[in-house]
Amino acid sequence: MTALFPGSFDPVTLGHADIIGRASRLFDELIVAVMDNANKKTSFTADERVRFIERSVGDLPNVKVLKYSGLLSDCFLMSGSDIIIRGLRSCAEFERELDYARAFCASDRRVETLFIPSDPRYAFISSSMSKEAAVFGGDLHLLLPDGIIVDVCEKFFSGGL
Repeated sequence: MTALFPGSFDPVTLGHADIIGRASRLFDELIVAVMDNANKKTSFTADERVRFIERSVGDLPNVKVLKYSGLLSDCFLMSGSDIIIRGLRSCAEFERELDYARAFCASDRRVETLFIPSDPRYAFISSSMSKEAAVFGGDLHLLLPDGIIVDVCEKFFSGGL
């Protein structure tokens, strides 16, 4: 069975990496889809985000990373996935994600969504928080995988924002 874990991952956080690791144990294959939305302003290119994820979870043999520009429902069909994975940090996130899951299922009854609650150690982490911590010199070891910290710091300290 193949699962699809979509997101912007701008950048991938320890919370994302935890969900990827846990989901990879549940499925034969996990596809992490870096969604490239032209309407969403990101700090890192889609290619950078793909590399960050590969560096962060590259030791998981059944995880593939791809970038996709377009509708999630099209990505789901193109990837041959059986289920969509969504990580949840809070009840408020659940409400929003439940609406998306219902919409995907309404458009195609084959689309199922599995919600994975975040590990409490990572529930407070967001990509936005990680970028803000980088800008102000915060400790990124609590927020980001070790393999990308230098890249994230260089982006913000070199005026790349």
